[in-house]
Amino acid sequence: MMSETGKTVSLPELVEQHYVPLYRYACRLSGSTADAEDLTQQTFLTAQKKLDQLRSDEGARSWLFTILRNLFLRSVRGAAGRGVISLDQVAEPVEAAPATEIDSEQLQAVLNEIAEEFRLPLLMFYFEELSYREIAEQLDIPIGTVMSRLARGRTWLRRRLAAGAPVSSMREQ
Repeated sequence: MMSETGKTVSLPELVEQHYVPLYRYACRLSGSTADAEDLTQQTFLTAQKKLDQLRSDEGARSWLFTILRNLFLRSVRGAAGRGVISLDQVAEPVEAAPATEIDSEQLQAVLNEIAEEFRLPLLMFYFEELSYREIAEQLDIPIGTVMSRLARGRTWLRRRLAAGAPVSSMREQ
């Protein structure tokens, strides 16, 4: 495909440049390496079919992350509850916990417990590096809701990680 800059963008180049960050994002979204592999592969299959929609090679990262996120959302819609915890009952902590080294497995276990409505904005903000406005537009929710969900999600994560969430709470992969 010819981009606006006149450079041809090929699928092998996209895979080489973006596979690792997409796979990591898929792991955080799905909580499973097998599901992450499937999501990442499906993302590149979809990208291949719609490569003519990519307007510039500079927008490829965002475009691919959006494809992956949409595939994930389609896969979880209508699925029975995933053992998530509602944050409506979580009180705000009195004091913020000091920054510590976080075990990747522990983080994933805690992310698996959080409701999708809070996990998705967190991952979009930290992994896709989207602004509040971009998240609000893509999820079709008010920017205040994005800010609230990010704040509540961060608070809940901080509390669970500070409490030493057991890795055994992680879903079967």
